[in-house]
Formats: sequence, C-alpha cells, structure tokens
Amino acid sequence: MDIHEYQAKEILARFGVPIPRGGLAYSPEQAAYRSHEIGGDKWVVKAQIHSGGRGEAGGVKVCGNDAEIRDYAATLFGKRMVTKQTDERGKLVGRVYVEEASSIAQELYLGFVLDRSSERIMVVASAEGGMEIEDLSENHPDAILRMLIDPATGFLDYQARELAFGLGFDAGQVAEATKIFRACYRAFRDYDATMVEINPLVVTNEGKLVALDAKMSFDDNAMFRRSEIAELRDMSQEDPVEAGAADRGLSYVSLDGNIGCMINGAGLAMATMDMIKLAGGMPANFLDIGGGASPERVLTAFRTVLADPKVEAILVNIFAGINRCDWVAEGVVQAFQKMQIDIPVIVRLSGTNVEEGRKIIDESGLSLITAETLAEAAEKSVAAIAGKKTA
Repeated sequence: MDIHEYQAKEILARFGVPIPRGGLAYSPEQAAYRSHEIGGDKWVVKAQIHSGGRGEAGGVKVCGNDAEIRDYAATLFGKRMVTKQTDERGKLVGRVYVEEASSIAQELYLGFVLDRSSERIMVVASAEGGMEIEDLSENHPDAILRMLIDPATGFLDYQARELAFGLGFDAGQVAEATKIFRACYRAFRDYDATMVEINPLVVTNEGKLVALDAKMSFDDNAMFRRSEIAELRDMSQEDPVEAGAADRGLSYVSLDGNIGCMINGAGLAMATMDMIKLAGGMPANFLDIGGGASPERVLTAFRTVLADPKVEAILVNIFAGINRCDWVAEGVVQAFQKMQIDIPVIVRLSGTNVEEGRKIIDESGLSLITAETLAEAAEKSVAAIAGKKTA
C-alpha cells in the first residue's frame, strides 16, 4: 500500500526527521490560505498523487504570492496527471500540499527497501539526489552506496555514521544525518514498511538537513495490525478493479491484452500468461484465486475479470491441490447462470477431483470450451477470439 508525500512526511516527522512547514489543501482557495499559515515569501505547491516524476509532469511549482498559488492549484485539481511511472490514464489530483520553499545547497538520495535476496533491509544512498533512483543507477552506478541491516541487531550507530561519512557530510553534520538515518529505519521497522525514500534529502544554505520529499510503501499483509496506516489509503489512486479484487482476497493485476486469466497460484499464472503469448495472444490480467477457492470465490473472480471491457475470452486454468476441481467447476457453472457471459470461456482442470470437475462441466450443457493441457488451452483461447472476429 502506498501513501501520499504529506502522509509520509508526517510519519517520518514523528520519528525526528526534519521536514519543511507545510499544509494540505483541497481547493485553490485553501491552498492560498495555507501560505499565510506557513509564513515566508516563497512556497512550493505539489500535486499529491501516488507517483514519482511529478516535477517533470508539471505537478510541482514554486510560487511567490497568493494569486500564483491559487491559479496554479486550480490547474491541478481534477486533473489526471500522467508521469513516467503511471499508465496513460494517469493519477487523479484531489489534493495539493503547500510548503515553505527551502534554500538548497546540496541534494542527496536516501532509501530503505526490503531486499528479498538477502532477506534484509537494505539502505540505498547517494550524494547525487534529486533524480529517480532508476536513472541514477543507470547513469551513475558508482555513486550509489548500499548497506545491509542485520535484523538481529538493527541499524547500529556505527553503520549510520559510516553511511554519513560515505555521503560526504562534514563532522558537524554527521550527528544530524545519523539521527535522520536511524529515524527512517525505525519508521520502516515499526510500521511494516516495504520502502522509505527521501529524495531529495537536502542540505540547506544554512547547513541544515531537511527531507524535501518522501515516499513510503507498506506490506498489505500487515495492515490488519496497522490500522492507523490502513486509514491513510487513498482509493482514488488505485485501479478500482484491482482494489475491489484485493478487498475480496483476490490477487489481480490489470494488463493490456484481451484474454482474461483465472488461475490458482502465482507460478501457474506466470506460466499461463507465457503460454498465451507463445500462442500469439495477449493476457488481459493476472488473477490468482488462491487456495481453497469456493464456487462463490470463482463467481467473484468471473465478475472481476469481466469488469475489464477489453476481455474477449476467459481462460480458466486450475491445477488443484488445496483447491478442488469440482468446486471450481461449480463456480464456472454458477457464473454462467447468474451472469450474462457472451464471450468464449476455456476451461482446463487438473489435480484434485478432476474427474468430478470435468463431469460437472460436460453435463452443464453450457457452451464451454475444454482443454487437457495448458498449451492446448492457450491455443484454443487465441483461436476462439480469432473465430469470433471472423464470424
């Protein structure tokens, strides 16, 4: 789960990370009023969306008076902002953040991520901040410092100091930098985060360190014990179909093709999508119905897949272990009985209770296409769409 910049800053500030004074606004007038609350003579207005690259997309501007803030904010509200990290639909701007402008002497990058290969939290930092870490890694790989944190000991003082010296902080700034590094680590650890990023972490002309931008992402599976974080979720920033599927316990990701996929198990889902592409087709989604799928769960999965207007055929590929093929078959039949399905549905069943499942499909009297193997199912899915278009 992602949160907005201002929310990430509020969390990090609780742990002692210095941030500029700022305020949230839901209208151009409120944005202008925030500048009076903050004080000063220059302010930065930022669109709040779940994406990086806002500056390049026109979502960040330095303003010098009320009218400039109000006029610029008016161009942001209701806009779907497209950045290099969004799809062509972009992200809806429903709120802006106004903060005091900071004098910048140096920009640095600081990130804490979950490194699955080492099963550790990894600190990624660079003295060359202000750009996306992907661009930095590609263009200046030698400028990136990496450090693994042992979960048994946590992020120790000497590691934080070593990182601070590695980034080139002078002796007077090391203590402040160390405090910020350890604060980010505690926020990561205490809230079950998967990423904490400050980009840029700036050194001001006065020699102070300030988090000018911040991102945080969290483990969805831990939200049941992090209610205060779960409440920060902004549904307007999520794909409504993906969000609805997640709320119902389904793993769903929208893709660009036209063959809907219903599979149990992420590995089988990846193999199925590969076979569809090998057969000349394009998957429309990744949908894992999980283990122990009841007929009702299968029905929900059908509704989720059919919510995508691009879907021209559905491939149901089940290798039952914990699942049962007869449950899945009953769910497929129920979907046809309760929904108007006018596109080809290809069903391939294997594993637990496969004979019972195939019998339910065969005796249903429905126009279902069956297949014995995954390769056959993928080929029939592509052929069904081609036949429909030529009919």
